[in-house]
Amino acid sequence: MEKLAKAVLNFRWLIIAIVFILTIFLGFQIRNMQINSDVVSALPDDDPDVALFKKVGQDFGGNKIGMIILEADDIFNNEVIYDVKKLTDSIEMMEGIASVTSITNIIDIKSDEFGFEIGKLIDEYNLPYPDEDLLRLKDRVFSKEMFRGVVVSEDATATLIMFTLTDGADIQTVGRAVIDKATSLNLNENLYYAGMPMMVTAISELISHDLIRLLPIAFLVIAFVLFFSFRSFRGVFLPLITAAVAIVWTLGIMVLGGYKMTMVTNNIPILLLAIGSAYTIHVINKINLEMEKDFKKAILSALTYIFIPVTLAALTTIVGFISFIFEAYLTMIKDFGIFTAVGTLISALLALFFAPAVIYAFSSGKARKKQEHTAQRKSLLSIYVLLPLKNLLFRHPKYTLTGWSILILLSIASIFLIKRNVDIKDYFKQDNPARLAEDIMIEKFGGSKPIFISFKGDVQDPELLKAMLRTEEKLKESPFVFTTQSIADLIVEMNEALGEGRQIPDDRDKVEQMWFLLEGNSILKQFVSDNLDEGLIISKFASSDNAEKEKFARDMEQFINENTSDAFEIKMTGMPFIDMKMNKSLLTSQIRSLLIAILALIFIVGIILRSFPTGLYATAPIIAAIVVLFGVMGITGIPLNIVTVLVASIALGIGIDYSIHVISHFNHSYKNGRTLDEALEDTIMISGKSIFINVISVSAGFLVLIFSEMVPLQYFGILMALSMIGSGLAALTLLPVILI
Repeated sequence: MEKLAKAVLNFRWLIIAIVFILTIFLGFQIRNMQINSDVVSALPDDDPDVALFKKVGQDFGGNKIGMIILEADDIFNNEVIYDVKKLTDSIEMMEGIASVTSITNIIDIKSDEFGFEIGKLIDEYNLPYPDEDLLRLKDRVFSKEMFRGVVVSEDATATLIMFTLTDGADIQTVGRAVIDKATSLNLNENLYYAGMPMMVTAISELISHDLIRLLPIAFLVIAFVLFFSFRSFRGVFLPLITAAVAIVWTLGIMVLGGYKMTMVTNNIPILLLAIGSAYTIHVINKINLEMEKDFKKAILSALTYIFIPVTLAALTTIVGFISFIFEAYLTMIKDFGIFTAVGTLISALLALFFAPAVIYAFSSGKARKKQEHTAQRKSLLSIYVLLPLKNLLFRHPKYTLTGWSILILLSIASIFLIKRNVDIKDYFKQDNPARLAEDIMIEKFGGSKPIFISFKGDVQDPELLKAMLRTEEKLKESPFVFTTQSIADLIVEMNEALGEGRQIPDDRDKVEQMWFLLEGNSILKQFVSDNLDEGLIISKFASSDNAEKEKFARDMEQFINENTSDAFEIKMTGMPFIDMKMNKSLLTSQIRSLLIAILALIFIVGIILRSFPTGLYATAPIIAAIVVLFGVMGITGIPLNIVTVLVASIALGIGIDYSIHVISHFNHSYKNGRTLDEALEDTIMISGKSIFINVISVSAGFLVLIFSEMVPLQYFGILMALSMIGSGLAALTLLPVILI
């Protein structure tokens, strides 16, 4: 370690030059950073439900359906109809749009003197309609299931314009273009945007907005804390500059690797700001404490000592992040694990090499007069926090142990209250337009969570079409399914127009004749494959309740098993079922990633410190802090979701750093001839100071996320701050008591 420390000082200018060049190069790459908040693209391809869901999206555009809701006092009004037509026609002309369906262009099958006519619900060439025609239009809409609750709400106050994206179209680009086009038309109705493309667009913009707005605030908050902790330019500048460089390098490497920013990886900058500054804080604090007349000797002495604890802290933090790679259901969580681990490694290297090189390169080499500053800091932090803490631990260790035991038991009881939630609408605040749009979709159109039932076989076979109708009736038995659509519905409408009842004809020739009249209509592509070997039922599920989704899935699986025949194969997919998979994965990935991290940390700490009991000592406080954290989640109702599921393993990886610094300092003091009490006092008064500063600065940085526009990030910030405070307190109270 001493040789390595000497190398850092001897090659200081080379280190600074390399960091400068790499920062410029990687920073230049960040301009190409793209954002992808599409949850579907992050789902695993080897999952059968996901594979079918993605196939439906590719073949039918099914999982790329966007919706514009026009809200007015009465939809059956010429001005509203004109606006719907204007918006429908405008979207149809846009690049990336495959089809558009609205009240002004939807297919309508009417009986006439020759049998039936396939036309449109509204005759655009006869607008405006007289009042009596508007009334007839209203009666027509509410008399047909293919219109009522599908394109017009039951109360006639809202109508939908639905559009599908072409295969390969960029969701966010098209989504933003649709919003811009609708806004530019200055329509009189209230407009809301729903469906996966619009939700993805909204989240992407919130991610971009949060990064631009919150990261500078976090830097300022941490700078404020560091200034009052160190009272020096170096104490503020170096932790922040090393963190900034670590962020730039990590994001630059992400871009070079072809990765995009997601709703999970957008936490990386804030996280690296906390981690990067933490390692440098420990380095600076140790250098300040080692000040001698010979400045070089002081830095060498500090570096020789600090290399091991910082390296060990970084290694254990990396293990916490790597645990996500093995057990995460979503690829975006795996990406998060990879790049937070990379960023942590970069942060540690910068703290151990770059920060000391800068300190030595830009120092006059004269002895630093730190006594006055040290005395000032001692009067504030040491006297009012660390000394009372030390006295409490020495005099009443049993009180501390009892207090933690009670807290842990209460937390364990509260863990069973934790709820899980993967509903994407809950990412938005209550007053967010995307959340309001989703609420309107649930209230007036049966939700926006798509369900797809695939029938693989000859779609012109009457038996297959009849099975489709039976399946639609089964779907509607659920109180959360209000509408269904398929090619079978169109055949039934045509058969009814011929006066032969609402049923599928038994004669295949009749079906083929009707089919001939439908060919060329754009609606056919939504329901039937080009080679007529697959048909689709499209529906929506309105409930976000996991128990209701599970009940619905069980009922439908039983029905499908009973109705599949040799002539056709039935498969089911959709967001409710994928939500169920994600919901179950939250619990399993949380448990497994924590177990992997805990066992790996015990092993690593035990190996490096040559004592497996020491590994257990180091993890005990942070495990206690995590148990308390889960208890807080249960009591406060903060759910486990795809963002908050990260907290425990992150807290384990970062929080154990505090225990490592306490144990390392204690071992160092104890082996150098100090008594148990003296070694613990020295540890609490010196390492306790850097831990205290680190906890406050890191917690303050995470609490900035309270101002995020996304609810899970708000929860993430609160939970991370609580976990840092809890692990810091545990390292400074529970761990010394264990050692005593």
